[in-house]
Amino acid sequence: MTTQHVRPRTPSPDAHVSYAGGADAPAPGFERIAPQTGVGLVLRAGEMLTIVDPCGEQVSDFFAFGADDHDEWFSTGRTTDYKNSIYVGPGDRLYSNRSRVMATIVEDTVGVHDMTLTPCSQDTFDLLYPEFEGAEHPSCFANLVSAFDAFDISSDRICTTLNVFMDVWTDLDGELHIDPPPTMAGDRLTLRAEMDLVVGLTACSAEKSNNGNCTPIDYRIDRPS
Repeated sequence: MTTQHVRPRTPSPDAHVSYAGGADAPAPGFERIAPQTGVGLVLRAGEMLTIVDPCGEQVSDFFAFGADDHDEWFSTGRTTDYKNSIYVGPGDRLYSNRSRVMATIVEDTVGVHDMTLTPCSQDTFDLLYPEFEGAEHPSCFANLVSAFDAFDISSDRICTTLNVFMDVWTDLDGELHIDPPPTMAGDRLTLRAEMDLVVGLTACSAEKSNNGNCTPIDYRIDRPS
């Protein structure tokens, strides 16, 4: 059973979309993640990570570990449980598997994100996308593996991600549906780290999740003054 779906944007109050970057280059002070790639970074407590969709309709997968203890990681299950919702948005906290707050969403011009789907992997494309005929395909999982490898974090520890800007919903029978991201060029999400973190961030590799076209993701780390 499928019913018509319209998931509204729920941005932060007074959020204004303004971004000097675009398809050709990121805004000054921002770094760029090329399409279908990823990056690993350290985010210290109090620092802000801003994730920007410079072109529109692009998902970014986010996952994090405690910088000092890689046995602590971002838990979509704990976050869903304590929010009593599968959606997160402005003001919400991201919890670890130990029920500690890892990060807080401090600004969000979209308010549409997903915490139900794992990062796309080669297996995803082999099992769900027969049109690729088993060909090797870039994936968020492989990009996160590479990002965390620099921190000696095993791929087996990578769990369900926060899929920033991804629009996933269920019908009354529980079937999952993926709609194009509702982002416009320049939309952003800003997280404040509440503990020292190792973060993996991608420009999602799955064409279906990005309305058929994979584009870059820009990001910036702001340190407390």
